[in-house]
Amino acid sequence: MKTLNFAVCLVLVGLLTVTTATATDESNYGEALDKTFMFLEAQRSGKLPSDRRVKWRGDSGLGDGSLRNVDLVGGYYDAGDHVKFGLPMAYSVTMLAWGTIEYRKEITGLNQMGHALWAIRWGTDYFIKAHTQPNVLWGQQVGDGNSDHYCWERAEDMTTPRTAFKLDQDHPGSDLAGETAAALAASSMAFEPYNSSYSDLLLVHAKQLFSFADRYRGLYDDSIPSAKQFYKSSGYSDELLWAAAWLFQATGEEQYLKYVVDNGAYMGGTGLAVKEFSWDNKYAGVQILLSKVLMEKKGSAYASTLKQYQAKADYFACACMQKNNGYNVELTPGGLMYVHEWNNMQYASAASFLLAVYSDSLSAANAKLTCPDGQVQSHDILDFVKSQADYILGKNPKSMSYMVGYGQKYPTHVHHRGASIASISILPSPVSCVQGFDAWYRRPEADSNVIHGALVGGPDWNDNFDDERSNYEQTEPTISASAPLVGVLSKLESLHGNTSKNDMNSTRIKHSSNSESVRFVHSITSKWNVGKTTYYRHKVTMKNTSQKPITDVKLMVQELTGPIWGLSPTTAKNTYELPQWLRVLKPDSDYSFVYVQEGPQAKVSLLSYQYL
Repeated sequence: MKTLNFAVCLVLVGLLTVTTATATDESNYGEALDKTFMFLEAQRSGKLPSDRRVKWRGDSGLGDGSLRNVDLVGGYYDAGDHVKFGLPMAYSVTMLAWGTIEYRKEITGLNQMGHALWAIRWGTDYFIKAHTQPNVLWGQQVGDGNSDHYCWERAEDMTTPRTAFKLDQDHPGSDLAGETAAALAASSMAFEPYNSSYSDLLLVHAKQLFSFADRYRGLYDDSIPSAKQFYKSSGYSDELLWAAAWLFQATGEEQYLKYVVDNGAYMGGTGLAVKEFSWDNKYAGVQILLSKVLMEKKGSAYASTLKQYQAKADYFACACMQKNNGYNVELTPGGLMYVHEWNNMQYASAASFLLAVYSDSLSAANAKLTCPDGQVQSHDILDFVKSQADYILGKNPKSMSYMVGYGQKYPTHVHHRGASIASISILPSPVSCVQGFDAWYRRPEADSNVIHGALVGGPDWNDNFDDERSNYEQTEPTISASAPLVGVLSKLESLHGNTSKNDMNSTRIKHSSNSESVRFVHSITSKWNVGKTTYYRHKVTMKNTSQKPITDVKLMVQELTGPIWGLSPTTAKNTYELPQWLRVLKPDSDYSFVYVQEGPQAKVSLLSYQYL
């Protein structure tokens, strides 16, 4: 992404020198990560918070479940429509949680942990409400796909039926209940360092749902036939193994590890070699997750069976790396993994995440990936992951970013109802089904709202892409495609990120004699428009340039009109301190915080600090 040409007024106290960042072709993974969270916020159903960043969205689905006397408000819309499909939603939450667990340090360093946990919790709060009894799981489809697809209207205007479906002992759904159990177990691990009581609650529901899924077996779309047309399940054995593996990770209880060992052959975990990972097929995820258990020496008593899981994990990784004796994942001429015609990017992002996790596990174990066509170093796997992310962000034959709102060129005719129709804040009168198609779906103009961070379906097998709203296979975004990117982008930013990369301006501040040991770099890293208002994302990096550790840092932030992340407010007006986990800033180390607001930037100054 190249830097934008526009003037920025810098008003920081104590300004001495100004340096301007040069344009670069390197991907800004940190920016892409922030936009990914914004897309997930745009997909929220229910009562939205007043401080939401996606201002063109409003409350929706506030009566979900009321016809069945159950509260099913909340959760996520899966794509460009307004049905809440349980299977892709639960899978997406599992991916968000896994990324947060695996890359906690990286996400925290990018000041994105708050967004990550909220993204997870928007799903898990919904799952908890939907799980009304140990053997009852409601809301695993809210809305009717057929009637919804006959309407092109905003979520805030919905007139289609909000039919709620449930699973119970007579209407089982081992795949859906199993995936929801996996999501809750993984999420319990993500929340454990920050909210142990909520983590414990998630684990209670996860255990009950796994028992329900395992005891009353069946396909969810046999119990909810209307789901077959949209998210048909290929089986439930992978979800049962997946849920058990995550419950072992979350609890350490041997019974769950024994479950995946005893059922590995019967359920396909140790026998099936696959080349895709998705909301429907969890085998590669199970195999890599259990390979981690083996390499971390947590299951030594079951090593022989875990090695069989790892052999299939190797098959998946080798196929992605084009080292599998011809049985490889197809690549487009431009180098993108190509698995399916419809929304292929979700398969590329999911595989990239698994590869990043597997690379880290191999590196930690000082091991290499052994393939039929040779050995692969862990860093080579990460290089391939980087190539996939770079393709997504614009390094491709079309020179187009397939993440909306990122880069200079991206899709502007996204197959998404809310993005295409003017916001209710601009057009408060309802937009009907037919009116939506006539006035908004078929209009040649660009979308009314930029749905930042939406990862569209992407190009075809030959790198061709048609930016048309009707081309849903290529232009529709999904939460299942975006969720794995959280881990991928966090990892890549930690490896390749740079404080000044893609900054539009950098300002170095040298304070008076009592603060000459601290240097600030203030950057504007992105901008976007909401109506006629332009918002800027500001990043401030403070560096300890002294030879001693400093502590008790107090900052004054004045003229702040928007939200701020990465600092803790004090009781004094406009005064902030570093977060609890970072009380000491070591010599030559730095720390960054961010804020968003329109107009001129805030005034930042150093009040006090102490040497240790």
